[in-house]
Amino acid sequence: MKKILKYVILGILILGALWAAAWFVQTNSKSAITYETKSPFISDLEQKTVATGKVVPEDEIEIKPQISGILEKIYMNEGAEVKAGDLIATIKVVPNEQALNQAQGRVRNAEIALANSKIEFDRNKKLFDKGVISNQAYNNLKLQYDQAVQELENARADYQIIRRGSAGGSSSANTNIRATVDGTILEIPVEEGDQVIQSNNFNDGTTIATIADLGKMIFEGQVDEGEVGKLQLGMPLEISLGAIEDKKFDAKLRFIAPKGIEEAGAVQFKIEGDVNIEDDFMIRAGYSANASLVLERRDSVLVIPEALLQFDKKTDDPYVEVAVGDQKFERRDIEIGISDGVNVEVLSGLAESDKVKVWNKTEPIKIGEDDEEENSID
Repeated sequence: MKKILKYVILGILILGALWAAAWFVQTNSKSAITYETKSPFISDLEQKTVATGKVVPEDEIEIKPQISGILEKIYMNEGAEVKAGDLIATIKVVPNEQALNQAQGRVRNAEIALANSKIEFDRNKKLFDKGVISNQAYNNLKLQYDQAVQELENARADYQIIRRGSAGGSSSANTNIRATVDGTILEIPVEEGDQVIQSNNFNDGTTIATIADLGKMIFEGQVDEGEVGKLQLGMPLEISLGAIEDKKFDAKLRFIAPKGIEEAGAVQFKIEGDVNIEDDFMIRAGYSANASLVLERRDSVLVIPEALLQFDKKTDDPYVEVAVGDQKFERRDIEIGISDGVNVEVLSGLAESDKVKVWNKTEPIKIGEDDEEENSID
């Protein structure tokens, strides 16, 4: 009885071992990872680039004084709308002592010359009335007298300009700083009491105010040298501003710099675009902006998600793995076109009916046949 029980238990153990072995073999014969597949599809593609920059007025006019002195009064504030001719500020002249003294001396000399010329003219006029001197001699003396009168007027005017900044206090006096164009005052970098310097051939002068028309704005940005060759003047731009969410502004490319600037090891080219500003929006100068440019476009082409691509380690040629059976795949070399960063154009090598392997992000990296051979040699 004991022998029978012993054989029964032994048989059960053997059967269990055989079943376990069969289950282990069957389990290991299946792939540890089940791959999904995706099929190519027809779609439109746009290859874009984004240029970062800012929105600035097309023209910024700097208002500078025509005479040196002290800023006496500022009549406008930053942000004010002005018309050409509006008074912005006035300057109190602080004359140069040497120039003032010279002007006073010139006035005195002109007064002396006029007095002498008047005496001579009055004496010869009596002689002319008596017929003693000729008409020609009288006219020459009258001309000298008139010139002496004019020289005194000029000397006095120059003295007033040096002393007060204008000859007669007119509205066009150099001491009055006026807007030269219509627009908005962007900046007044000076304060009342500041000393200002006139603009001349040797000095740019002190900027009293900066004026610009905020209705005429341009985008200024930079693009990489690898993409500048694809740009053309007149291309449409789509401008997005950091200060205005959920709104795009249309623009047109108007300038591409002929010379690049190296920044952080990369060559960048400046671009400009005319921005179409709508009346409902207030665009301030200096807003940060991004410009989206469409470099290439393809309509109704065969595409696949870019994540499905693989690249040969030696040739860097693109390929995918196409399903040929249940969880069985084969390599298929393909030719690709443009990409929008999500999908890529397939020029050849795939059809819509193909099923392309989707790589599992958690799958461990497999060693290829070439790598196995190298490892075996080592």
